[in-house]
Amino acid sequence: MIQYNLNHLRILESEAIYVIRETAAQFERPALLFSGGKDSIVMVHLARKAFYPARIPFPLVHIDTGHNFPETIVFRDWLVEDAGAQLIVGSVQESIDAGRVTEEKGINASRNMLQTVTLLDTIEQYKFDACLGGARRDEEKARAKERFFSHRDDFGQWDPKNQRPELWNLLNGKKRVGEHFRVFPLSNWTEMDVWMYIAQENLRIPSIYFSHDRECVVRDGVILATSDFIPLKPTEKPEMMHVRYRTVGDMTCTGAVMSNANTLAEIISEVASSRVTERGTRSDDKRSETAMEDRKKQGYF
Repeated sequence: MIQYNLNHLRILESEAIYVIRETAAQFERPALLFSGGKDSIVMVHLARKAFYPARIPFPLVHIDTGHNFPETIVFRDWLVEDAGAQLIVGSVQESIDAGRVTEEKGINASRNMLQTVTLLDTIEQYKFDACLGGARRDEEKARAKERFFSHRDDFGQWDPKNQRPELWNLLNGKKRVGEHFRVFPLSNWTEMDVWMYIAQENLRIPSIYFSHDRECVVRDGVILATSDFIPLKPTEKPEMMHVRYRTVGDMTCTGAVMSNANTLAEIISEVASSRVTERGTRSDDKRSETAMEDRKKQGYF
């Protein structure tokens, strides 16, 4: 087991558990949004700690684009069984089939933006009034504006200029009928904190976070794994690369990084020296300067 600054990690852990327990106390039908990525894995671990020896008292919700990394789905199913949790899957494919969203066309088509409608439909179907997520303020400038309790109106929209103060750890979950909250217990964590906590708690993570050989193409500076979901340009020639992933999402927009990191200690060392943020590998964030904030205002995670 790797030893790090225990006091720092314990403070962050205590804060996150407090927010998770407050969510369970203040809301009638909370849920935990689960992507299979490192942040949501930490969220599940914290929820298990928060309510031990009881099971997690709310379901895990995965919005499935249908274009996921196979390793992520295998890990998701293992973790749900290991935690004895309930899993609810919202399908983007079903949203497409029902005419709720229209599939993008072209070389750079992605289902990532289509998740918003599926998420809001899933929230409405199951009447969730609070959705816990693993977003952190250090990830992206739009997420830096979030509170722990992020209010959403009855259309699922977020207003960054009209958020509630959270002085002295007082969290205000009051809402009108039809409104809900997104809750972010990891708001004050950094990517480095997450990796140190995973190492300290000896958490299992998907294999794609470690260095491995994968057939990839480089498109607009982003290393994309080849798959049936990514049509290739005539000039693109796939080649085997030694890569790993810093963030997990839809295969069509989640880029890899060249890496030889095969252990948690090596990943932590690599992150410490990196000059690119983890979302710097996400092509969906590069569609415009305000891509993330625009999606969040529409109801994205």
